[in-house]
This record gives sequence, structure tokens and C-alpha cells, in this order.
Amino acid sequence: MTPPGLNTYAEYSQLVFHLLADRVTVESHTITVYTVSRTLGITRGKVTFRSGHELHVFEQIDFVARRIVRYFYQLTFEGEPLWWYDPMPHPHIPELQSTHPHHKHIPPDIKRHRVPAPELSSTEPNLPHLIEQVEQTVLPAKNEPSV
Repeated sequence: MTPPGLNTYAEYSQLVFHLLADRVTVESHTITVYTVSRTLGITRGKVTFRSGHELHVFEQIDFVARRIVRYFYQLTFEGEPLWWYDPMPHPHIPELQSTHPHHKHIPPDIKRHRVPAPELSSTEPNLPHLIEQVEQTVLPAKNEPSV
């Protein structure tokens, strides 16, 4: 059985709407989910957190195959990328094969420094995990009281 979310356009749209509705960490968002054919949908936009961090989202979803076929997720702060995920295959990098093709780009050399991304999936919605990742790792550090 396919997890909730990728079964139909309506189901995925509802998941995204409920994920972002009334979330205290989110200042605003421009995330839209729309269809481009009878079987394909696009999720596109950004989530702006109260801290100023922005999560940029692009997904292409095949609702017949119930798969995310393409994606790009990037977290920025003041216009600078902090990390991004993409599914570009890198068969020549043995360290990435455990989660092929999913991987995360991180500093110090963000373009070339890649690590496995076991938290991402092609068969389950990724947006809930990404929102939680920002809330649990980036936002607490920014919200600690100054001494």
C-alpha cells in the first residue's frame, strides 16, 4: 500500500495544505501544487520561516506511478544556500550509493560536498521531513537566548 500523499493530486494537495496551515514556525509560503497533465503534478514555491530561513521546493510527481520523479529542495538564509537536496546520480562516488540517487549538498564546499540522504524518498512525501528538519535543527539554534 502506498503511504498517504502520492496517491492522487487531491490527496497530495491536501497534505501540503494541512502541513503548512497554522504552523507557528512558518511566516508565509508560496507553495502551490498543480497538474501539468492527467498524470503529472508539480509542487513549487518557498516556505519562509519566522527566522528568515527559506525552504525552496520543486517536485514533479507522477500520480499514476505514485512517485516523485524529480525534485530540488534548498534551504537559504539571507540569500545564501545552507544546504540542498537533489537526485542527480553520482555513480562514481561510492559514499553516495547507499541512498542513490538521493543526496544532500552541505558546506564547506556545498557544490561538491555531498552526503547520503536516507531521509528522502521517491515513494513518500518529502516535504513533512524537510519542514521538521528545519524546525529541529536550524530554528532552535537561531532562537536560543543570547547571553
